[in-house]
Amino acid sequence: MTAKSMMPYVEGNSAIRAMFEEGARLAEKYGKENVYDFSLGNPSVPAPEEVNTAIMDILREENTLMVHGYNQSNSGYEDVRQVVAEHINRLQGTNFTSENIIMTVGAASGLNVAIKTLLDPGEEVLAFAPYFVEYGNYAKNHGAQLKAVPADTETFMPNLKLMEEMISENTRAVIINSPNNPTGVIYGEDTLKELARILEQKQQELGREIYIISDEPYRELAYDGAGVPYVTKYYRNTVVCYSWSKSLSLPGERIGYLVLPSEMDDFENAVQAANIANRVLGYVNAPTLIQRTVARCIDCTTDIDVYDKNRKTLYDGLTDAGYDCVYPAGAFYMWVKAPGGDDKAFCAKAKQHNILVVPGSSFACPGYVRIAYCVSYDTIVNSLPGFKAVMEEM
Repeated sequence: MTAKSMMPYVEGNSAIRAMFEEGARLAEKYGKENVYDFSLGNPSVPAPEEVNTAIMDILREENTLMVHGYNQSNSGYEDVRQVVAEHINRLQGTNFTSENIIMTVGAASGLNVAIKTLLDPGEEVLAFAPYFVEYGNYAKNHGAQLKAVPADTETFMPNLKLMEEMISENTRAVIINSPNNPTGVIYGEDTLKELARILEQKQQELGREIYIISDEPYRELAYDGAGVPYVTKYYRNTVVCYSWSKSLSLPGERIGYLVLPSEMDDFENAVQAANIANRVLGYVNAPTLIQRTVARCIDCTTDIDVYDKNRKTLYDGLTDAGYDCVYPAGAFYMWVKAPGGDDKAFCAKAKQHNILVVPGSSFACPGYVRIAYCVSYDTIVNSLPGFKAVMEEM
């Protein structure tokens, strides 16, 4: 018999994944070119050619026993971690070393390792709505509880006033995500400074650490010259979760890292605990071949001009049709107010036109929908008449 604890997950299976599977069914029925699937944040830009070259070079040049074997440390290869640390230091003016880096199986495993490391069962983590649907499940994995800070629907910046009111003696962490999935909003320096001020004050009042867990898979996807401030520079009790899934278009390779600053409270125990969590959660170590690959491609990025073109075309097309959209500064998602306010009804109506989008209720923010524009430009253009028809029908 299936574990009773898993049944709520089965019944509430991710709307994003369900939409993606529905897209495959509709494509088989109507033809892929006639289905406009905006459900999944799967990069449409290929990985840089340097990635493929690096993989082949590694297999020719390096000891294959080392490349395919277990790592000596659950943190990953020390030389790879040093390359990552020096890369961050060059870009952000930080002072990390290999000791501050733990290689992970993507950002998702990094988040699980961070929560396992920092939160005891029964403790709380706050997240700002709208937020990535799996955050709540990651917290439950480790007996913790996620509490949603209601959205500021004027700006979709973190609602810091409400967050401050929600912090209790049981709060251990706050998850932030910038550039944000699903809104595309980037949290600026002033926002991070105020967040840090509130948390410092609350730490003193409550006599306990409150950590920021910064989820950053979209860091390089920022448009119009926008900068993405580095959170550890504002708040020492920060753990950064990063992934190359978007910056190098490698979501299937499951490669990322954690940053644990030396300045954070209980640093040495936290690093050891994170290493052990990496092992006991079953990840053991990050994929070895791809660790060595990203080290060789550390300065490479995908061509985000493709996403930028999609962003502008989709925004112009939707606003011309009467939609109320958040103009995204980063990531590759458009956050759109559902006409009439019923996001699920809108998704159902859109599906009648072979358009697949994800309801905002999946991100703890009903009344909106997420459109992932990491698709072909033709998909953007050819979907616009359907979006216009949906607006007229609703």
